Order: sequence, then C-alpha cells, then structure tokens
Amino acid sequence: MNDLTRYPFEIRPLSQEEGGGYLISFPDFSECISDGESIGEAIANGFDALSETVAALTDMGLSAPKPGSAGGMNA
Repeated sequence: MNDLTRYPFEIRPLSQEEGGGYLISFPDFSECISDGESIGEAIANGFDALSETVAALTDMGLSAPKPGSAGGMNA
C-alpha cells in the first residue's frame, strides 16, 4: 500500500490535563496514534507514525489492512 492518505483517521482535541493539542488515530491500526500542537501538525505526525507502522508490519512479513477496513472517516 503506497498511498497512506487513503487510510481514514480521527482527530480529537486533547484536554489540558492530557497536555493540550490534538490526537490523531487510525481505526485500521489500533496501535498507531500520534499528536501535535495543531491539527496540521497532528496529521503530519500521524502519517509519519502510520508510515513507520506499515514498514514494521512489512518487516515482520505481515500485510497492512485495507484502507477503511475498520470503519471511520477522514476528518
């Protein structure tokens, strides 16, 4: 899977108790989350994390799930 932008993601604001900023998660990859001070930074960091997650799966001989296989929608 070369086009990681096809994977749906969810973004939510983090409370001050959680450190503020925004959290991004990918429903197709429960282990892949990231954050950022702004929505744009969270998206950039999230896709960096997603790239690393897919690379790790590939290194282990596993395939990545198909985009949207777990539900969710692009924010």
